Amino acid sequence: MDRKQQYERVFCHFDGNGDGKISPAELHLCLGLLGGEISAEEAETVVVLMDSDGDGQLGLDDFVRLIEGAEEEEKVRDLREAFKMYEMEDGSGRITPRSLKRTLSKLGEKKTVDECKSMIARFDLNGDGVLNFEEFMVMMS
Repeated sequence: MDRKQQYERVFCHFDGNGDGKISPAELHLCLGLLGGEISAEEAETVVVLMDSDGDGQLGLDDFVRLIEGAEEEEKVRDLREAFKMYEMEDGSGRITPRSLKRTLSKLGEKKTVDECKSMIARFDLNGDGVLNFEEFMVMMS
């Protein structure tokens, strides 16, 4: 089963009355059954934000954009956590050659500072000798 078919199956499950649309109430109910914590007001807001045709409900395309957006947010959260492992201990939002060396060493991989400089240089888009979060995301993609 491909991704589109999976989305369609989930969509049909959420579409309780079978009208081909997901109402805020249906979204609230199904997310609640799946263990998601969302209020009726939040479900209404989600539908308003994602509703592309203005009918107050989510069509399949709206639902797919919602799901894919949530997946992307989760990826960014995971990358932020990984970035924090590597960044300077002062929370400066930068990975330096020394902080990279320190973290790699903790993970059992021995690298010199010069080797770490070379690793950073490949993804250092602005040439400042360190990686910021945006550059880290490029490196990890």
